[in-house]
Amino acid sequence: MLIMYRRAVRERAFALAADGHSTAAISRALGVSRASIREWLQDPARARRATEDERCFRCSERKCAHPTTYAYLLGQYLGDGHLVTSARVPRLRIACADAYPGIAAEVDTALVLISSNLVGTVQGIGCSEHYSYWMHWPCLFPQHGPGLKHTRPIVLASWQRELVLEHPWSLIRGLIHSDGCRAMNRVTVRGKQYAYPRYFFSNESRDILHIMGDALDRVGVAWRFNRPNSISIAKRDAVALMDVHIGPKT
Repeated sequence: MLIMYRRAVRERAFALAADGHSTAAISRALGVSRASIREWLQDPARARRATEDERCFRCSERKCAHPTTYAYLLGQYLGDGHLVTSARVPRLRIACADAYPGIAAEVDTALVLISSNLVGTVQGIGCSEHYSYWMHWPCLFPQHGPGLKHTRPIVLASWQRELVLEHPWSLIRGLIHSDGCRAMNRVTVRGKQYAYPRYFFSNESRDILHIMGDALDRVGVAWRFNRPNSISIAKRDAVALMDVHIGPKT
């Protein structure tokens, strides 16, 4: 994947090229791959537009241009996401199960739409890691920090709460797609078997469970804790409403 660099680095590359330096020499001087240097020099206008110091909607104090997509990505991050900030350019990683290629495609679309950057994939056993490099991921996911999410407080920022209040279904969709499922519950009553659908959401973080519960309350979906780390949605009307907005994972 091509990592985005700041405008100063790109402008230095253009200056060195104008002075007659070769692609290899510019690469050595700046510590940037030859492939990146060649791409910049082939289309300088595009390279300048793609600089990493372009501000995100939080830094520029703009309204989010894609609020439903962001809310969905927030749900994915809270469930199966991890933000790496130890490298020069932060990397947002979302784990996606191979059994649901539709969800993986939706994650890729969300990553590109929010960051306007490329998406990479690392294949694992039964799942893949979808990632995107961007300087502004920490701005958009202030919940990042050392250690696992359930070992530290997870609290939404005020601007995130406002966005989630406006788009609760998108957050719920992201959370279900990451750590939730729609399953058939089978019971036997007086020798007769019955089957009915239920939704579950499991997470080790009590804070994330309550974020999910608050969103479900917002849309009028009845829920309960069936285990300390799991939310169950089983009432017929609630399941029907979930089916309209979420449905089975694909």
